[in-house]
Amino acid sequence: MLKGKLQLPDKARRVFPDRLGSLVAGLVDKEDENGLYDSVFESGEELEFIQPDRAELCKESDYEFQCEYGDDCDLSLNDKMMEKEDAKTRKRSEKDGPGQVSVMEVFAADEKRSDIEHELSQKEINLEKLRRIASTGLPEGGGLRGTTWKLLLGYLPPSRDLWEKELTENRQKYAKLKEELLSSPSELNAVNNDVLNSDELNAEGDGGGPLKRHGVSHEDHPLSVGKSSAWHQYFQHTEIADQIDRDLQRTHPNIKFFSGDSSFSRKNRANAEADSFSCFVRLLSDSVDHFCPQLDNSPVGILSTLSRLTDLLKANDEELWRHLEFTTKVKPQFYAFRWITLLLTQEFDLQCILRIWDSLLSNPSGVQDMLLRICCAMLLCVKSRLLSGDFAANLRLLQHYPDINIEYLLQLARDLSPDT
Repeated sequence: MLKGKLQLPDKARRVFPDRLGSLVAGLVDKEDENGLYDSVFESGEELEFIQPDRAELCKESDYEFQCEYGDDCDLSLNDKMMEKEDAKTRKRSEKDGPGQVSVMEVFAADEKRSDIEHELSQKEINLEKLRRIASTGLPEGGGLRGTTWKLLLGYLPPSRDLWEKELTENRQKYAKLKEELLSSPSELNAVNNDVLNSDELNAEGDGGGPLKRHGVSHEDHPLSVGKSSAWHQYFQHTEIADQIDRDLQRTHPNIKFFSGDSSFSRKNRANAEADSFSCFVRLLSDSVDHFCPQLDNSPVGILSTLSRLTDLLKANDEELWRHLEFTTKVKPQFYAFRWITLLLTQEFDLQCILRIWDSLLSNPSGVQDMLLRICCAMLLCVKSRLLSGDFAANLRLLQHYPDINIEYLLQLARDLSPDT
């Protein structure tokens, strides 16, 4: 059984309770009552880019290879030479500074921004056209990426006229769901008792007399250990909420946006939680089976997905497949488990991740199809180093993936042959 999994039930439709399903069924989005969606340019916000330290982003997975003699184990001569070349390349890049942007590139970027702004301003959004534009990368600023992602995820409906109504309803549903899960049974009982007492008074008219005392069953006692106990469920929910809060604090702490301290992260935070949750539910529904230990060995489990990646590599480069599979025995479980389950968010810097997600969310065949293509392309892009490396060198390389031209990587992924 794989480690480090989010413990979720077995299918997306069974993962979330009925009350959550009703929340997601018609998920659409619109910003708050301040009218941020009245203009396309103000329909959302973009992340404030603060370039992170790449070393902080590349966290070791549960399958991190530990050398038999510690961290000082020798790499092959070829691998050392490769590292020296990489260092020289980085120094040259730092010295030369960012590449010059051509006039044609500026014109192309402006044209793309105009296209996406025009499309988002329509009363009825053409999702097919929106996917085509997003697949080439969305422009920064003006909330264009945020609005487009919500549309691609189905959180916003194509009809702009429905945004406000659906958004209000879904935020109210989320608030109710949160209250049900995180309010203590005592608080819920107090509310229920107030309702019962009020109903009884209305039924008896204005007659006086003491209010009736409502008993508390054994299952509703705070010390009850029964699984059906309301208190037992409440303690479980609060424990999960505490874990989520700790994880949020650890999410890229070197990027101010995630710490909640920046001025931007404090804008519109009242609705950000509800909107993010609903988008996350939709995103997770495409890969929820990967997080179910009971399904690891099933056709829809994580091991089956890793096997699909292996088949895709074999179909496009049998030489590299044989080297990894039989010569060095570097199994995809050792590196691709993190790539797939975390949607590549630990392999690249934030700006590159956003560009990759533009392609993931806009893929007509779904997120997982494009994700496996990108993972396969990542292997092909470092083929020469992999063929010259041994088990230790290759595992180190794939668990700490080097900087790469993202546009080239995505184009290579799109051009791959299918695995069947």
